[in-house]
Amino acid sequence: MSYENKIMQLKKMLGKKKTEECPKPSYPKPEKPAHIDEWEKAGLSIVENDFGVLVKRQVRYPISYKHGRYKLEQFFHVVEKWEKANLEHPYAIHYGEKVLFFDTETTGLKGVGTHIFLLGLLEVDEEEFVLNQYVLADPANEAAFLFESKLWKQGYTIVTYNGKSFDWPMLQMRWTFHKNYLPKLQIPRQIDLFHSSKRIWKNHLEKVKLMKVEEEKLGFKRENDIPGFLAPIIYADAVKSGDATGLMKVLQHNEWDILSLIVLYIHSTKLLLDQQLQDEAITYTNIGKWYKDLKELKQSEQVLLTVTEHFDEKETGLAYYYLAFQQKRNKQFKESIVSFQKAIHTIDGRKKLEAYEQLAMLYEHQMKDVSKAMQYTIKGIEMLQESDFLSEKQKKSRLEKWDKRLQRLKTKRGKYS
Repeated sequence: MSYENKIMQLKKMLGKKKTEECPKPSYPKPEKPAHIDEWEKAGLSIVENDFGVLVKRQVRYPISYKHGRYKLEQFFHVVEKWEKANLEHPYAIHYGEKVLFFDTETTGLKGVGTHIFLLGLLEVDEEEFVLNQYVLADPANEAAFLFESKLWKQGYTIVTYNGKSFDWPMLQMRWTFHKNYLPKLQIPRQIDLFHSSKRIWKNHLEKVKLMKVEEEKLGFKRENDIPGFLAPIIYADAVKSGDATGLMKVLQHNEWDILSLIVLYIHSTKLLLDQQLQDEAITYTNIGKWYKDLKELKQSEQVLLTVTEHFDEKETGLAYYYLAFQQKRNKQFKESIVSFQKAIHTIDGRKKLEAYEQLAMLYEHQMKDVSKAMQYTIKGIEMLQESDFLSEKQKKSRLEKWDKRLQRLKTKRGKYS
């Protein structure tokens, strides 16, 4: 037996050493801060665990509870809609998912010294909705605060508003400081309603701040709410003075944020899936474009067609524009030409130039109408020459391309004349 074979055989006999997971080191439990006894008098509950102390508020809502336009029970109705929809969509929640609506309040917007001081988690149950709000007693008790959230457990679907960009990265950063003691933070599936709201109401709502969406789309207007930027100051004062009066208002602010997440999810799903029109033409055009980007082309075309059939022509230019590309892909060339022609009057400069180019190509290659192709090519060149949405370098490059098309069409016309 060769030396190499003996070495290989020896390795197999020894096998790989099993790596034993090192136990977490014991945690130096901090002292209970005196001020939380005062917070308890305000109606908060003191919670102690192996890592220290925190305070908690719990609110239970019957499924008939109404926030804005919707009762909470309608959440179950929209989950049923997703089950029946037979669509692949990142927004969809299905039966059996453990859903948490999640929001935080922090002492700042960034930096190592920034802490989360309030974790709001609303859990969905078949008979009720349960909101648990965990409040940081003080920075020394941060591990206890994070552990009690149970976000180290597996299998949650987290619904947030800008959580992917802010709340969850902030939580991960704070968790890292205690990684030697806490269980590993799980990476859940996330549905971020901020990003979906930007898609649904692009070019319609000037701002998609949650309070703005609440008032304009969800039928909820806050009364006696504190501005969000005051929350860190109020929390710092509550820690210093022990007076929880202002802190309870911060908890109310957070509670409204989370209830609005449920209602926004309900409302947005209805916009995405219901046949009954409830919003502006631009909203449904955005939804049709979203389905196209998700490769749900049949659903996209259906939504865009609905826009063109039920709204005024002044509002449907963008829908016709997106629909025209779908029709061209489906080899519905005549329908595509009509849609591009209807779109031209109301779409912006860049899209209008693209529409002229598409019309020139359709007439040249599919309809074999060189004269029409030349007409739209000349319109495109004239538009390019007058355009202010391109740099001079871009304009020059585009004009060269369009001029080549025009010369080719002239040559073709000469052959056929």
